[in-house]
Amino acid sequence: MNFEKSKKIIGALIENIEKIVRGKRESIILALTGLLSKSHILIEDIPGIGKTTLAMALSRSIDAEFRRIQMTADMLPADIIGGLVFNPKSQEFEVRFGPICANIVLCDEINRSTPRTQSALLECMAEGRVTIDRQTLDLKEPFMVVATQNPMEYEGCYMLGESQKDRFILSFKMGYPDYEHEKDIIKTHKDVKINDGDIKTVASIEDVLFLQSEAAEVTVSDSVVEYIMNIIKASRKDKRVSIGASTRGAIMLKIACSAFALISGRDHVIYDDVKYLAPFVLAHRIEPIAEYSMERDIAINIISDCIDSVAVI
Repeated sequence: MNFEKSKKIIGALIENIEKIVRGKRESIILALTGLLSKSHILIEDIPGIGKTTLAMALSRSIDAEFRRIQMTADMLPADIIGGLVFNPKSQEFEVRFGPICANIVLCDEINRSTPRTQSALLECMAEGRVTIDRQTLDLKEPFMVVATQNPMEYEGCYMLGESQKDRFILSFKMGYPDYEHEKDIIKTHKDVKINDGDIKTVASIEDVLFLQSEAAEVTVSDSVVEYIMNIIKASRKDKRVSIGASTRGAIMLKIACSAFALISGRDHVIYDDVKYLAPFVLAHRIEPIAEYSMERDIAINIISDCIDSVAVI
Protein backbone atom coordinates (compact mmCIF):
# COMPACT_ATOMS: atom_id res chain seq x y z
CA MET A 1 0.00 0.00 0.00
CA ASN A 2 1.20 3.50 -0.85
CA PHE A 3 0.43 5.45 2.33
CA GLU A 4 2.28 8.58 1.29
CA LYS A 5 0.25 8.94 -1.88
CA SER A 6 -3.02 8.12 -0.10
CA LYS A 7 -2.29 10.59 2.71
CA LYS A 8 -1.45 13.35 0.23
CA ILE A 9 -4.63 12.90 -1.83
CA ILE A 10 -6.94 12.57 1.19
CA GLY A 11 -5.38 15.57 2.95
CA ALA A 12 -5.76 17.72 -0.17
CA LEU A 13 -9.42 16.72 -0.57
CA ILE A 14 -10.33 17.47 3.04
CA GLU A 15 -8.52 20.82 3.02
CA ASN A 16 -10.11 21.85 -0.28
CA ILE A 17 -13.67 20.94 0.71
CA GLU A 18 -13.27 22.68 4.08
CA LYS A 19 -12.73 25.98 2.25
CA ILE A 20 -16.44 26.07 1.46
CA VAL A 21 -17.96 23.54 3.89
CA ARG A 22 -16.60 25.19 7.01
CA GLY A 23 -16.55 23.68 10.46
CA LYS A 24 -17.88 20.33 9.22
CA ARG A 25 -14.79 18.12 9.09
CA GLU A 26 -16.69 15.11 10.43
CA SER A 27 -19.28 15.36 7.64
CA ILE A 28 -16.51 15.72 5.06
CA ILE A 29 -14.71 12.63 6.37
CA LEU A 30 -17.95 10.64 6.42
CA ALA A 31 -18.65 11.67 2.81
CA LEU A 32 -15.15 10.58 1.79
CA THR A 33 -15.69 7.31 3.67
CA GLY A 34 -18.76 6.65 1.56
CA LEU A 35 -16.88 7.51 -1.64
CA LEU A 36 -13.89 5.27 -0.84
CA SER A 37 -16.30 2.48 0.12
CA LYS A 38 -17.76 2.57 -3.42
CA SER A 39 -21.16 3.24 -1.90
CA HIS A 40 -23.68 6.00 -1.19
CA ILE A 41 -24.56 8.35 1.66
CA LEU A 42 -27.82 9.70 3.09
CA ILE A 43 -27.76 13.10 4.80
CA GLU A 44 -30.76 13.62 7.04
CA ASP A 45 -31.32 17.21 8.13
CA ILE A 46 -33.21 20.44 7.58
CA PRO A 47 -32.70 22.52 4.41
CA GLY A 48 -30.11 25.26 4.28
CA ILE A 49 -27.16 23.89 6.25
CA GLY A 50 -24.80 22.84 3.47
CA LYS A 51 -25.84 19.36 2.31
CA THR A 52 -25.94 20.32 -1.36
CA THR A 53 -22.74 22.34 -0.99
CA LEU A 54 -20.94 19.31 0.43
CA ALA A 55 -21.92 17.12 -2.54
CA MET A 56 -20.96 19.81 -5.05
CA ALA A 57 -17.63 20.52 -3.35
CA LEU A 58 -16.76 16.83 -3.29
CA SER A 59 -17.51 16.36 -6.99
CA ARG A 60 -15.58 19.44 -8.08
CA SER A 61 -12.61 18.51 -5.91
CA ILE A 62 -12.14 15.27 -7.87
CA ASP A 63 -13.14 16.67 -11.29
CA ALA A 64 -16.15 14.36 -11.39
CA GLU A 65 -19.24 14.62 -13.56
CA PHE A 66 -21.95 15.96 -11.26
CA ARG A 67 -25.73 15.87 -11.63
CA ARG A 68 -28.39 17.23 -9.31
CA ILE A 69 -31.90 15.78 -9.27
CA GLN A 70 -34.49 17.74 -7.33
CA MET A 71 -36.92 15.09 -6.13
CA THR A 72 -40.60 16.04 -6.14
CA ALA A 73 -43.92 14.26 -5.65
CA ASP A 74 -44.78 14.35 -9.37
CA MET A 75 -41.44 12.94 -10.51
CA LEU A 76 -41.47 9.64 -12.42
CA PRO A 77 -38.76 6.93 -12.60
CA ALA A 78 -38.00 7.96 -16.20
CA ASP A 79 -37.00 11.41 -14.94
CA ILE A 80 -34.08 9.72 -13.16
CA ILE A 81 -32.99 6.79 -15.30
CA GLY A 82 -34.27 7.97 -18.70
CA GLY A 83 -36.59 6.25 -21.15
CA LEU A 84 -37.65 5.80 -24.75
CA VAL A 85 -37.71 8.92 -26.93
CA PHE A 86 -39.22 9.04 -30.43
CA ASN A 87 -36.79 10.14 -33.14
CA PRO A 88 -38.76 11.77 -35.99
CA LYS A 89 -35.86 11.30 -38.44
CA SER A 90 -35.56 7.54 -38.01
CA GLN A 91 -39.22 7.10 -37.09
CA GLU A 92 -38.09 4.86 -34.23
CA PHE A 93 -37.93 5.02 -30.48
CA GLU A 94 -34.44 5.43 -29.01
CA VAL A 95 -33.15 4.86 -25.51
CA ARG A 96 -32.05 8.06 -23.76
CA PHE A 97 -30.42 7.59 -20.39
CA GLY A 98 -31.18 10.14 -17.68
CA PRO A 99 -29.24 12.26 -15.18
CA ILE A 100 -28.31 9.21 -13.10
CA CYS A 101 -25.44 8.70 -15.57
CA ALA A 102 -22.75 10.68 -13.76
CA ASN A 103 -20.01 10.13 -11.19
CA ILE A 104 -21.70 11.88 -8.29
CA VAL A 105 -25.48 12.29 -8.32
CA LEU A 106 -27.21 14.46 -5.75
CA CYS A 107 -30.79 13.36 -5.11
CA ASP A 108 -32.01 16.38 -3.20
CA GLU A 109 -34.93 15.86 -0.81
CA ILE A 110 -35.27 12.22 -1.82
CA ASN A 111 -38.21 11.62 0.50
CA ARG A 112 -40.37 14.15 -1.34
CA SER A 113 -40.67 11.67 -4.21
CA THR A 114 -42.97 8.66 -4.16
CA PRO A 115 -41.72 5.15 -3.35
CA ARG A 116 -42.17 4.20 -7.01
CA THR A 117 -39.71 6.89 -8.07
CA GLN A 118 -37.31 6.10 -5.23
CA SER A 119 -37.21 2.50 -6.42
CA ALA A 120 -35.74 3.65 -9.76
CA LEU A 121 -32.48 4.17 -7.90
CA LEU A 122 -32.20 0.63 -6.56
CA GLU A 123 -30.54 -1.05 -9.54
CA CYS A 124 -28.25 1.93 -10.04
CA MET A 125 -27.12 1.99 -6.41
CA ALA A 126 -26.85 -1.75 -5.88
CA GLU A 127 -25.35 -2.86 -9.19
CA GLY A 128 -23.87 0.28 -10.75
CA ARG A 129 -25.93 -0.01 -13.89
CA VAL A 130 -29.21 1.14 -15.40
CA THR A 131 -31.58 -0.82 -17.64
CA ILE A 132 -34.10 0.63 -20.11
CA ASP A 133 -36.06 -1.52 -22.54
CA ARG A 134 -33.58 -4.41 -22.20
CA GLN A 135 -30.64 -2.08 -22.87
CA THR A 136 -28.18 -1.98 -19.98
CA LEU A 137 -25.58 0.71 -19.36
CA ASP A 138 -22.79 0.32 -16.81
CA LEU A 139 -22.48 3.55 -14.86
CA LYS A 140 -19.20 5.42 -14.70
CA GLU A 141 -16.74 4.75 -11.92
CA PRO A 142 -16.60 6.11 -9.36
CA PHE A 143 -20.37 6.27 -8.94
CA MET A 144 -21.93 7.70 -5.81
CA VAL A 145 -25.43 8.83 -4.86
CA VAL A 146 -25.59 11.59 -2.26
CA ALA A 147 -29.19 11.79 -1.08
CA THR A 148 -30.60 14.39 1.26
CA GLN A 149 -33.68 13.74 3.35
CA ASN A 150 -35.97 16.19 5.12
CA PRO A 151 -37.32 15.46 8.61
CA MET A 152 -40.48 13.38 8.34
CA GLU A 153 -42.58 16.02 10.07
CA TYR A 154 -42.10 18.29 7.05
CA GLU A 155 -45.13 18.52 4.75
CA GLY A 156 -45.17 16.30 1.67
CA CYS A 157 -42.57 13.75 2.73
CA TYR A 158 -42.71 9.99 2.13
CA MET A 159 -40.98 7.28 4.14
CA LEU A 160 -37.94 5.70 2.52
CA GLY A 161 -38.41 1.96 2.02
CA GLU A 162 -36.23 -0.46 3.95
CA SER A 163 -34.58 -1.77 0.79
CA GLN A 164 -33.82 1.80 -0.29
CA LYS A 165 -32.25 2.79 3.03
CA ASP A 166 -30.19 -0.40 3.06
CA ARG A 167 -28.29 0.76 -0.05
CA PHE A 168 -26.79 3.73 1.78
CA ILE A 169 -23.61 2.77 3.58
CA LEU A 170 -23.80 5.80 5.88
CA SER A 171 -26.44 8.19 7.11
CA PHE A 172 -25.69 11.25 9.19
CA LYS A 173 -26.81 14.74 10.14
CA MET A 174 -24.68 17.78 9.39
CA GLY A 175 -26.21 19.98 12.05
CA TYR A 176 -25.81 23.73 12.44
CA PRO A 177 -22.29 25.20 12.23
CA ASP A 178 -20.80 26.61 15.41
CA TYR A 179 -21.07 30.33 16.13
CA GLU A 180 -17.73 31.46 14.69
CA HIS A 181 -17.97 29.39 11.49
CA GLU A 182 -21.57 30.47 10.90
CA LYS A 183 -20.58 34.12 11.39
CA ASP A 184 -17.75 33.70 8.87
CA ILE A 185 -20.08 32.02 6.35
CA ILE A 186 -22.60 34.85 6.61
CA LYS A 187 -19.91 37.52 6.20
CA THR A 188 -18.37 35.98 3.07
CA HIS A 189 -21.63 35.31 1.18
CA LYS A 190 -22.57 38.29 -0.97
CA ASP A 191 -25.46 36.75 -2.92
CA VAL A 192 -27.90 33.85 -2.69
CA LYS A 193 -25.87 31.55 -4.92
CA ILE A 194 -23.49 28.95 -3.54
CA ASN A 195 -20.09 30.57 -3.11
CA ASP A 196 -18.04 28.01 -5.00
CA GLY A 197 -15.12 30.19 -6.01
CA ASP A 198 -12.76 28.40 -3.63
CA ILE A 199 -13.53 24.92 -4.96
CA LYS A 200 -10.62 23.78 -7.07
CA THR A 201 -9.83 20.39 -8.55
CA VAL A 202 -7.16 18.82 -6.34
CA ALA A 203 -7.51 15.16 -7.37
CA SER A 204 -8.51 13.14 -10.40
CA ILE A 205 -10.91 10.30 -11.05
CA GLU A 206 -7.86 8.03 -11.23
CA ASP A 207 -6.82 9.19 -7.75
CA VAL A 208 -10.24 8.23 -6.38
CA LEU A 209 -10.08 4.80 -8.02
CA PHE A 210 -6.62 4.38 -6.49
CA LEU A 211 -7.94 5.26 -3.02
CA GLN A 212 -10.85 2.85 -3.45
CA SER A 213 -8.45 0.03 -4.35
CA GLU A 214 -6.25 0.94 -1.36
CA ALA A 215 -9.26 0.88 0.99
CA ALA A 216 -10.15 -2.60 -0.26
CA GLU A 217 -6.69 -3.79 0.82
CA VAL A 218 -7.03 -2.63 4.42
CA THR A 219 -6.75 -5.57 6.83
CA VAL A 220 -9.73 -6.55 8.97
CA SER A 221 -8.74 -9.13 11.58
CA ASP A 222 -10.96 -12.04 12.61
CA SER A 223 -11.38 -10.51 16.07
CA VAL A 224 -12.69 -7.26 14.54
CA VAL A 225 -15.07 -9.25 12.31
CA GLU A 226 -16.38 -11.09 15.38
CA TYR A 227 -16.79 -7.75 17.16
CA ILE A 228 -18.88 -6.47 14.25
CA MET A 229 -20.98 -9.63 14.25
CA ASN A 230 -21.64 -9.35 17.98
CA ILE A 231 -22.90 -5.78 17.57
CA ILE A 232 -25.17 -6.90 14.75
CA LYS A 233 -26.53 -9.75 16.88
CA ALA A 234 -27.10 -7.36 19.80
CA SER A 235 -29.22 -5.13 17.55
CA ARG A 236 -31.40 -8.10 16.67
CA LYS A 237 -31.92 -9.12 20.30
CA ASP A 238 -32.69 -5.65 21.64
CA LYS A 239 -36.29 -5.54 22.90
CA ARG A 240 -36.78 -2.06 21.50
CA VAL A 241 -36.16 -3.28 17.94
CA SER A 242 -38.59 -5.12 15.66
CA ILE A 243 -36.07 -5.60 12.83
CA GLY A 244 -32.37 -5.68 13.60
CA ALA A 245 -29.42 -4.99 11.33
CA SER A 246 -29.08 -7.32 8.34
CA THR A 247 -26.09 -9.26 7.04
CA ARG A 248 -25.65 -6.50 4.46
CA GLY A 249 -25.42 -4.08 7.37
CA ALA A 250 -22.50 -6.08 8.79
CA ILE A 251 -20.76 -6.13 5.41
CA MET A 252 -21.29 -2.39 4.99
CA LEU A 253 -19.88 -1.72 8.45
CA LYS A 254 -16.73 -3.68 7.67
CA ILE A 255 -16.24 -1.93 4.32
CA ALA A 256 -16.85 1.52 5.85
CA CYS A 257 -14.36 0.80 8.62
CA SER A 258 -11.74 -0.16 6.01
CA ALA A 259 -12.20 3.15 4.18
CA PHE A 260 -12.18 5.11 7.44
CA ALA A 261 -8.97 3.37 8.54
CA LEU A 262 -7.28 4.43 5.30
CA ILE A 263 -8.45 8.02 5.79
CA SER A 264 -7.01 7.80 9.32
CA GLY A 265 -3.65 6.64 7.93
CA ARG A 266 -3.78 2.97 8.90
CA ASP A 267 -3.58 -0.28 6.96
CA HIS A 268 -5.82 -2.13 9.43
CA VAL A 269 -9.16 -1.63 11.17
CA ILE A 270 -9.24 -1.16 14.94
CA TYR A 271 -12.11 -1.52 17.40
CA ASP A 272 -12.48 2.24 17.74
CA ASP A 273 -13.26 2.47 14.01
CA VAL A 274 -16.16 0.10 14.51
CA LYS A 275 -17.39 1.92 17.61
CA TYR A 276 -17.31 5.27 15.85
CA LEU A 277 -18.93 4.21 12.56
CA ALA A 278 -21.53 1.71 13.81
CA PRO A 279 -24.21 4.37 14.60
CA PHE A 280 -23.74 5.97 11.16
CA VAL A 281 -23.92 2.63 9.35
CA LEU A 282 -26.60 0.84 11.37
CA ALA A 283 -29.03 3.44 12.74
CA HIS A 284 -31.00 3.71 9.49
CA ARG A 285 -31.10 -0.09 9.06
CA ILE A 286 -33.00 -1.00 12.23
CA GLU A 287 -36.71 -0.62 12.90
CA PRO A 288 -37.71 0.32 16.47
CA ILE A 289 -40.95 -1.17 17.76
CA ALA A 290 -44.16 0.87 17.66
CA GLU A 291 -43.72 2.18 21.20
CA TYR A 292 -40.59 4.02 20.15
CA SER A 293 -40.29 6.93 17.75
CA MET A 294 -38.84 6.48 14.27
CA GLU A 295 -36.58 9.47 14.89
CA ARG A 296 -32.93 9.01 14.08
CA ASP A 297 -31.80 9.89 17.61
CA ILE A 298 -33.76 6.96 19.04
CA ALA A 299 -32.10 4.53 16.62
CA ILE A 300 -28.65 5.96 17.39
CA ASN A 301 -29.23 5.49 21.13
CA ILE A 302 -30.22 1.87 20.54
CA ILE A 303 -27.09 1.17 18.47
CA SER A 304 -24.94 2.93 21.08
CA ASP A 305 -26.41 0.72 23.79
CA CYS A 306 -25.68 -2.34 21.63
CA ILE A 307 -22.06 -1.24 21.28
CA ASP A 308 -21.76 -0.72 25.05
CA SER A 309 -23.17 -4.21 25.67
CA VAL A 310 -20.57 -5.95 23.52
CA ALA A 311 -17.21 -6.67 25.06
CA VAL A 312 -14.02 -6.06 23.07
CA ILE A 313 -12.60 -9.47 22.20
